[in-house]
Amino acid sequence: MDIGVVFQLDPPARRVVELARRAEAGGFSHVWSFDSHVLWQEPYVIYSAILAATERVVVGPMVTNPGTRDATVTASTFATLNELYGNRTVCGIGRGDSAVRTLGLPPIDLSHLRESVEVIRELANGRSVRFRGADLRLPWIEESSLEVWVAAYGPKALALTGEVADGYILQLADLDIAAWMIAAVRQAAERAGRDPLSIKICVAAPAYVGDDLAHQREQTRWFGGMVGNHIADIVRRYGDTGAVPHDLVEYIAGRKGYDYAEHGRAGHLGVDYVSDAIVDRFCVLGPASAHIAKLTALRDLGVDQFALYLQHDDMDHTLDAYARDIIPALR
Repeated sequence: MDIGVVFQLDPPARRVVELARRAEAGGFSHVWSFDSHVLWQEPYVIYSAILAATERVVVGPMVTNPGTRDATVTASTFATLNELYGNRTVCGIGRGDSAVRTLGLPPIDLSHLRESVEVIRELANGRSVRFRGADLRLPWIEESSLEVWVAAYGPKALALTGEVADGYILQLADLDIAAWMIAAVRQAAERAGRDPLSIKICVAAPAYVGDDLAHQREQTRWFGGMVGNHIADIVRRYGDTGAVPHDLVEYIAGRKGYDYAEHGRAGHLGVDYVSDAIVDRFCVLGPASAHIAKLTALRDLGVDQFALYLQHDDMDHTLDAYARDIIPALR
C-alpha cells in the first residue's frame, strides 16, 4: 500500500514545500493538496516548487474541478510539469465543493465532469481529442504521462468513475462504506468492459497519531462536516432509498449548514452534529498500532493508497510517526 499526504495550502508556501520534502524522505509516495483558489494559495505554483525540491513523489490536487479550471488549461499545466520534472503528476478531479461554492456556484454536472476527464487525459498524454467542436492536440508534448483519478460518493458518480477513471478517490476511511463504494466502482467498470482491478483505489482521511483520542476527535471532527457537504447533495437527490449506504444518510440528519470560511479547519464550529463514532469511523486515529490495523484492513479491501489529511495541531509528529513506524509496517 502506498501512503500519500494531503496539505492545505496556507502560507507560507515554503512550509508546505518543506513538509513535502520530509514526506518523500519518510517514504510517502504522493503529495496532494486542496484546490480551492479563494480559500488557499494557488496549487500549481506550489507543485512546481515541490517537484523541484524532490525526486520521486507524485503530486496533484485532491481534488480539482472542471468549473474553475478549463480542461485544456489543466491538461497543459500537467503536461508542462511532466516535461519539467519527469511524469510525476496525477490529476484528482471531481464535481467541486469549496472551489465552486465560495463563488456562489453549484457543483459541476456529471456530463461535464465525464467530458473533462477525457479531455485532460487525452491532451496531457499527447493525444488528440475533440472538444467544443474543435480537434485539439498539444503539439509540443513528447513523453507526458498522466492518470486522472475521480473523487465520488453518489451512485451516478461512482458509475462514471468505473467507466472512465484511472483511479478512484474515496474521502473517508470507514471500512464498511469503503467496501460498498469500491464494489460499486468495480461493478461499473466491469459493465463497461474494463478490467475492474485496473482502477487504482485511494482512500483519503485525516490521520492523527497519539494516545489522547478525545483531543484527536476534536481536531479531526471537521472532516465529517466536509464529507457531509457531498452527502447532503446526494441525500437531497436520492433520499433514504438504498442508493447510498444508510449510515451516510443517517449521520447528516442534524446538519444545519456549513461555513466555508472554516472549511477543512480543526475546531470548525458548524460540525457538532458529527458524532464521535463517525469521527472514529471516517478518520484514522490512535496510536501507531491502531493505524497499522485499520490501514491493513483497507488494504485487504483492495485499497492501493491511503492519503492522510494533515490538518491538525500535531502535523510534524504524525508525519514522523508514519515515516518511522507505520509506512515500514505496511511494506
